[in-house]
Amino acid sequence: MSQIPPPLRQSLSGFAQARQGTGHFHSLRYVQQHSLGLSVTRNIVDPARRQSSSGVMLCVRVNGNEAFAATSDLTEAGLLRAYEQAVQLAQAIGARGLLNLPTTQGAGVQAHYSSPGAEQPLPDAGQWLELLRSESAQVPRHERLVNWSAGLRINDRQQLYIDSTGSEIVTHKRLFYPHLDVTAFDGRQSQRRTWSVARQGNNELVHASGLVGRITQVAEQALQLLAAPNTPQGPRDLLLMPDQMILQIHESIGHPLEMDRILGDERNLAGTSFVTQDMFGSYQYGSPLLNVSFDPLVDDELASYSHDDEGLPAHKQLLIEDGVLKRPLGGALSQARSGLDGVANSRACDWNRPPIDRMANLNIEPGAHNLAQMIGNIEHGILMATNRSWSIDQARNKFQFGCEWGQLIENGELAGVVKNPNYRGISSQFWRKLSAVGDRATFEVLGTPNCGKGEPYQSITTGHASPACAFEQIDVFGGQA
Repeated sequence: MSQIPPPLRQSLSGFAQARQGTGHFHSLRYVQQHSLGLSVTRNIVDPARRQSSSGVMLCVRVNGNEAFAATSDLTEAGLLRAYEQAVQLAQAIGARGLLNLPTTQGAGVQAHYSSPGAEQPLPDAGQWLELLRSESAQVPRHERLVNWSAGLRINDRQQLYIDSTGSEIVTHKRLFYPHLDVTAFDGRQSQRRTWSVARQGNNELVHASGLVGRITQVAEQALQLLAAPNTPQGPRDLLLMPDQMILQIHESIGHPLEMDRILGDERNLAGTSFVTQDMFGSYQYGSPLLNVSFDPLVDDELASYSHDDEGLPAHKQLLIEDGVLKRPLGGALSQARSGLDGVANSRACDWNRPPIDRMANLNIEPGAHNLAQMIGNIEHGILMATNRSWSIDQARNKFQFGCEWGQLIENGELAGVVKNPNYRGISSQFWRKLSAVGDRATFEVLGTPNCGKGEPYQSITTGHASPACAFEQIDVFGGQA
């Protein structure tokens, strides 16, 4: 997976510099992506999946209007055609523009961001496949274990951002997605247990993630679920483990706080938000235990970076502090439209998409309770882990989520395993029921690889990190017996 060739980098820089005397702001964002997907299913190697793409997105501002044009033709002539198209589009907007954007964008910056160890060469696909075959082969021979797989996806992304202020920002991200999947079936019903990690880093991450030797535990838990009773129905205290908390954060905090949704831009595709502009600074989003950060500087989290795709510097900032809503997930354009302070989260999935407001690393800050204390403080409850289904309304308020793994908690102790655990609630009330936040020992860095949004559509990575969290009196229920 190659670096940006120096001659290409020089050519792109030269093209951008040659247009600095035009009198209006412009930017060039080159993206080169390579991905490799490997998997072994029932001890048989699946065909490898490889994808590569590269191209440039050009942005210009003319008379206060902003427009974009993309091209995969990286010659001087190809870049010029795209640039001129963007200028013509900005001019065509004329007096119909929503905003009068400035012709300048602050001082230029020189920056470089790289995933930890991303400069290391990757092993060839054969070495990864041997690791996956070895893992798959460890699944116990059991007549009720009917399907299983071990997989790994790697994405390598090089990006060069240049603008007319003199900014030149180089980003190299390498993302790893190891995953395991086992299904048990008894002739009447099936239960599926999965495990996955999504982080950025180097080759050692795959081994450090806990993949090796894990599939035996995953298979055993699938069999446990198959034999377990159905989850009982009714209000109970709920203890969510980090791999389910990331879905809860994503759907009922991340999306509602994206400023373009609040402004109505996403209502045709992804919906709106129950959050309104006047809530920021005063609205009690959750209990005083809830502290949520936008933190793009965690080394190995999926969406870490130094600057967003519009060149805005990224810093850790609290979105919710002591339960009070402080600021939205809004990049430079949304900040200009709303008059609210946001964060550096304008991001695009690839070279042929313009950046829009996207959650990046959205984390719950650790609390003071260890896992044993959290379990010990629950008299009548249930522990749930690993999301398997989700449903939430267009305003990201009423939701119903299902998990793979459930375990009852009675009188402060873990009791029996239950299958088909589900829970439901309302975002604007659910977080106020937060009763305990786990300490650093319960904290896990995870993420989601394919969050969809935007017209035209964009699928992008988001990072989430969370401790285990407990909630009081949540409506839980089971599925089919």
